[in-house]
Amino acid sequence: MSPVDRERPTALVTGATRGIGLAIARELQGDYHLLIGGRSEESTAAACAELESAEPFVADLLDDESLAAAAAALPDLDVLVHSAGISIKGSVAEVTRDQWRKAFEANLFAVADLTARALPGLRRRRGQVVAINSGSGFFTAPGNAIYSGTKFALRAFTDVLREEEREYGVRVSSVHPGKVDTDMQAEIVEHDGTTYQPELYLRPESVARAVRTVVDATEDATVEVVSVRPSRK
Repeated sequence: MSPVDRERPTALVTGATRGIGLAIARELQGDYHLLIGGRSEESTAAACAELESAEPFVADLLDDESLAAAAAALPDLDVLVHSAGISIKGSVAEVTRDQWRKAFEANLFAVADLTARALPGLRRRRGQVVAINSGSGFFTAPGNAIYSGTKFALRAFTDVLREEEREYGVRVSSVHPGKVDTDMQAEIVEHDGTTYQPELYLRPESVARAVRTVVDATEDATVEVVSVRPSRK
Protein backbone atom coordinates (compact mmCIF):
# COMPACT_ATOMS: atom_id res chain seq x y z
CA MET A 1 0.00 0.00 0.00
CA SER A 2 1.40 3.38 -1.01
CA PRO A 3 1.61 6.33 1.43
CA VAL A 4 -1.34 7.93 -0.40
CA ASP A 5 -3.38 4.74 -0.03
CA ARG A 6 -2.64 4.62 3.71
CA GLU A 7 -4.33 8.00 4.13
CA ARG A 8 -7.60 6.66 2.74
CA PRO A 9 -10.20 4.78 4.77
CA THR A 10 -10.26 1.08 3.88
CA ALA A 11 -13.22 -0.85 2.48
CA LEU A 12 -13.44 -4.57 1.81
CA VAL A 13 -16.04 -5.59 -0.78
CA THR A 14 -16.64 -9.30 -1.22
CA GLY A 15 -17.82 -10.60 -4.58
CA ALA A 16 -16.20 -7.53 -6.11
CA THR A 17 -14.92 -9.01 -9.36
CA ARG A 18 -18.24 -8.64 -11.20
CA GLY A 19 -21.86 -7.53 -10.96
CA ILE A 20 -23.06 -5.59 -7.93
CA GLY A 21 -19.80 -6.01 -6.02
CA LEU A 22 -17.68 -4.52 -8.81
CA ALA A 23 -20.17 -1.67 -9.23
CA ILE A 24 -19.86 -0.93 -5.50
CA ALA A 25 -16.07 -0.91 -5.75
CA ARG A 26 -16.23 1.52 -8.66
CA GLU A 27 -18.60 3.76 -6.70
CA LEU A 28 -16.30 3.84 -3.65
CA GLN A 29 -12.95 4.06 -5.41
CA GLY A 30 -12.59 7.84 -5.27
CA ASP A 31 -12.49 7.91 -1.47
CA TYR A 32 -11.45 4.46 -0.24
CA HIS A 33 -8.54 2.09 -0.48
CA LEU A 34 -10.34 -1.05 -1.63
CA LEU A 35 -9.80 -4.70 -0.84
CA ILE A 36 -11.32 -6.59 -3.75
CA GLY A 37 -12.79 -9.89 -2.63
CA GLY A 38 -12.83 -12.81 -5.03
CA ARG A 39 -11.96 -16.48 -5.35
CA SER A 40 -8.99 -16.22 -7.72
CA GLU A 41 -5.87 -14.13 -8.07
CA GLU A 42 -6.65 -13.57 -11.75
CA SER A 43 -10.15 -12.16 -11.27
CA THR A 44 -9.23 -9.94 -8.32
CA ALA A 45 -6.13 -8.62 -10.09
CA ALA A 46 -8.20 -7.74 -13.16
CA ALA A 47 -10.67 -5.77 -11.05
CA CYS A 48 -7.91 -4.03 -9.10
CA ALA A 49 -6.23 -2.94 -12.34
CA GLU A 50 -9.16 -0.68 -13.25
CA LEU A 51 -9.55 0.93 -9.80
CA GLU A 52 -7.76 3.92 -8.32
CA SER A 53 -6.50 2.33 -5.10
CA ALA A 54 -7.09 -1.38 -4.67
CA GLU A 55 -5.52 -4.70 -3.76
CA PRO A 56 -6.80 -8.28 -3.88
CA PHE A 57 -8.50 -10.11 -1.04
CA VAL A 58 -8.38 -13.67 -2.35
CA ALA A 59 -10.45 -16.21 -0.45
CA ASP A 60 -12.84 -19.06 -1.11
CA LEU A 61 -15.61 -18.03 1.27
CA LEU A 62 -16.93 -21.60 1.33
CA ASP A 63 -13.62 -22.92 2.66
CA ASP A 64 -12.93 -22.36 6.36
CA GLU A 65 -9.14 -22.43 6.05
CA SER A 66 -9.04 -20.16 3.01
CA LEU A 67 -11.26 -17.56 4.69
CA ALA A 68 -9.36 -17.73 7.97
CA ALA A 69 -6.00 -17.27 6.24
CA ALA A 70 -7.19 -14.28 4.23
CA ALA A 71 -8.93 -12.66 7.20
CA ALA A 72 -5.82 -13.03 9.37
CA ALA A 73 -4.07 -10.46 7.16
CA LEU A 74 -6.90 -7.92 7.19
CA PRO A 75 -6.13 -4.36 8.26
CA ASP A 76 -8.61 -2.45 10.40
CA LEU A 77 -11.60 -1.77 8.16
CA ASP A 78 -13.76 1.34 7.88
CA VAL A 79 -16.31 -0.44 5.70
CA LEU A 80 -17.10 -4.12 5.12
CA VAL A 81 -19.53 -4.79 2.27
CA HIS A 82 -20.83 -8.34 1.91
CA SER A 83 -21.79 -8.66 -1.76
CA ALA A 84 -20.77 -12.24 -2.52
CA GLY A 85 -23.60 -14.74 -2.72
CA ILE A 86 -25.24 -17.48 -4.73
CA SER A 87 -28.77 -18.29 -5.86
CA ILE A 88 -30.16 -21.82 -6.01
CA LYS A 89 -33.68 -22.29 -7.37
CA GLY A 90 -35.98 -25.24 -7.07
CA SER A 91 -39.02 -26.50 -5.21
CA VAL A 92 -38.69 -27.93 -1.72
CA ALA A 93 -39.56 -31.33 -3.18
CA GLU A 94 -36.63 -31.32 -5.62
CA VAL A 95 -33.70 -29.51 -3.99
CA THR A 96 -31.10 -31.49 -2.09
CA ARG A 97 -29.59 -31.18 1.36
CA ASP A 98 -26.25 -30.33 -0.24
CA GLN A 99 -27.88 -27.41 -2.09
CA TRP A 100 -29.38 -26.10 1.14
CA ARG A 101 -26.02 -26.41 2.83
CA LYS A 102 -24.07 -24.70 0.04
CA ALA A 103 -26.47 -21.75 -0.10
CA PHE A 104 -26.39 -21.15 3.64
CA GLU A 105 -22.60 -21.50 3.67
CA ALA A 106 -22.26 -18.81 0.99
CA ASN A 107 -25.05 -16.42 1.92
CA LEU A 108 -24.96 -16.57 5.72
CA PHE A 109 -22.21 -18.60 7.36
CA ALA A 110 -19.38 -16.97 5.40
CA VAL A 111 -20.85 -13.53 6.12
CA ALA A 112 -21.03 -14.28 9.85
CA ASP A 113 -17.51 -15.76 9.93
CA LEU A 114 -15.84 -12.91 8.06
CA THR A 115 -17.73 -10.30 10.06
CA ALA A 116 -16.66 -11.84 13.36
CA ARG A 117 -13.03 -11.90 12.24
CA ALA A 118 -13.18 -8.27 11.09
CA LEU A 119 -15.05 -6.91 14.12
CA PRO A 120 -12.05 -6.00 16.30
CA GLY A 121 -10.72 -3.71 13.57
CA LEU A 122 -14.18 -2.39 12.73
CA ARG A 123 -14.66 -1.47 16.39
CA ARG A 124 -11.34 0.35 16.49
CA ARG A 125 -12.32 2.31 13.38
CA ARG A 126 -15.99 2.70 14.39
CA GLY A 127 -16.68 1.27 10.97
CA GLN A 128 -19.68 0.04 9.04
CA VAL A 129 -20.96 -3.36 7.91
CA VAL A 130 -23.21 -3.39 4.84
CA ALA A 131 -24.94 -6.63 3.80
CA ILE A 132 -26.29 -6.84 0.26
CA ASN A 133 -29.48 -8.75 0.89
CA SER A 134 -32.37 -9.03 -1.60
CA GLY A 135 -36.05 -8.42 -2.08
CA SER A 136 -36.18 -12.14 -1.28
CA GLY A 137 -35.19 -11.18 2.25
CA PHE A 138 -38.70 -9.72 2.62
CA PHE A 139 -40.85 -11.81 0.28
CA THR A 140 -40.73 -15.32 -1.10
CA ALA A 141 -42.37 -17.33 -3.86
CA PRO A 142 -42.66 -20.93 -5.04
CA GLY A 143 -39.29 -22.30 -6.10
CA ASN A 144 -37.38 -19.80 -3.98
CA ALA A 145 -37.25 -21.52 -0.60
CA ILE A 146 -33.47 -21.85 -0.47
CA TYR A 147 -32.56 -18.34 -1.59
CA SER A 148 -35.27 -16.66 0.46
CA GLY A 149 -34.37 -18.82 3.44
CA THR A 150 -30.78 -17.60 3.34
CA LYS A 151 -31.81 -13.97 2.84
CA PHE A 152 -34.40 -14.00 5.64
CA ALA A 153 -31.68 -15.46 7.86
CA LEU A 154 -29.20 -12.81 6.69
CA ARG A 155 -31.73 -10.10 7.61
CA ALA A 156 -32.05 -11.57 11.10
CA PHE A 157 -28.27 -11.72 11.39
CA THR A 158 -27.80 -8.06 10.45
CA ASP A 159 -30.64 -6.98 12.76
CA VAL A 160 -29.00 -8.74 15.71
CA LEU A 161 -25.50 -7.57 14.80
CA ARG A 162 -26.73 -3.96 14.62
CA GLU A 163 -28.00 -4.08 18.18
CA GLU A 164 -24.95 -5.92 19.51
CA GLU A 165 -22.51 -3.44 17.98
CA ARG A 166 -24.22 -0.15 18.89
CA GLU A 167 -22.15 0.20 22.05
CA TYR A 168 -18.94 -0.18 20.01
CA GLY A 169 -19.89 2.40 17.40
CA VAL A 170 -20.09 -0.12 14.53
CA ARG A 171 -23.05 0.68 12.28
CA VAL A 172 -24.80 -2.16 10.44
CA SER A 173 -26.95 -1.75 7.34
CA SER A 174 -28.94 -4.07 5.10
CA VAL A 175 -29.50 -3.19 1.42
CA HIS A 176 -32.29 -5.09 -0.35
CA PRO A 177 -32.20 -4.79 -4.16
CA GLY A 178 -34.96 -6.09 -6.33
CA LYS A 179 -34.06 -7.90 -9.55
CA VAL A 180 -30.72 -6.64 -10.89
CA ASP A 181 -29.23 -6.99 -14.38
CA THR A 182 -26.43 -9.41 -13.47
CA ASP A 183 -25.12 -12.82 -14.51
CA MET A 184 -26.97 -14.31 -11.54
CA GLN A 185 -30.28 -12.86 -12.74
CA ALA A 186 -29.68 -14.21 -16.23
CA GLU A 187 -29.08 -17.67 -14.75
CA ILE A 188 -32.33 -17.43 -12.76
CA VAL A 189 -34.31 -16.48 -15.88
CA GLU A 190 -32.71 -19.34 -17.80
CA HIS A 191 -33.71 -21.73 -15.02
CA ASP A 192 -37.29 -20.41 -15.18
CA GLY A 193 -37.38 -20.79 -18.97
CA THR A 194 -38.48 -17.21 -19.60
CA THR A 195 -37.07 -14.38 -21.75
CA TYR A 196 -34.36 -12.20 -20.23
CA GLN A 197 -35.28 -8.52 -20.42
CA PRO A 198 -32.52 -6.44 -18.79
CA GLU A 199 -34.48 -3.21 -19.24
CA LEU A 200 -36.90 -4.44 -16.56
CA TYR A 201 -34.19 -4.76 -13.93
CA LEU A 202 -32.08 -2.48 -11.76
CA ARG A 203 -28.61 -1.65 -12.98
CA PRO A 204 -25.78 -2.71 -10.62
CA GLU A 205 -24.75 0.95 -10.51
CA SER A 206 -28.11 1.86 -8.96
CA VAL A 207 -27.51 -0.57 -6.11
CA ALA A 208 -23.98 0.79 -5.72
CA ARG A 209 -25.34 4.32 -5.30
CA ALA A 210 -27.65 3.08 -2.56
CA VAL A 211 -24.63 1.59 -0.80
CA ARG A 212 -22.84 4.91 -1.21
CA THR A 213 -25.73 6.65 0.53
CA VAL A 214 -25.42 4.19 3.41
CA VAL A 215 -21.67 4.57 3.91
CA ASP A 216 -21.80 8.35 3.54
CA ALA A 217 -24.18 8.73 6.49
CA THR A 218 -22.71 10.90 9.22
CA GLU A 219 -21.55 9.11 12.36
CA ASP A 220 -24.67 10.09 14.30
CA ALA A 221 -26.87 8.20 11.83
CA THR A 222 -27.33 4.58 10.77
CA VAL A 223 -29.19 3.85 7.55
CA GLU A 224 -30.50 0.56 8.85
CA VAL A 225 -32.49 -0.89 5.93
CA VAL A 226 -32.70 0.20 2.29
CA SER A 227 -35.04 -1.34 -0.29
CA VAL A 228 -34.24 -0.57 -3.95
CA ARG A 229 -36.83 -1.73 -6.47
CA PRO A 230 -36.98 -1.59 -10.27
CA SER A 231 -39.15 1.25 -11.52
CA ARG A 232 -40.77 -0.93 -14.19
CA LYS A 233 -42.73 -4.14 -13.73
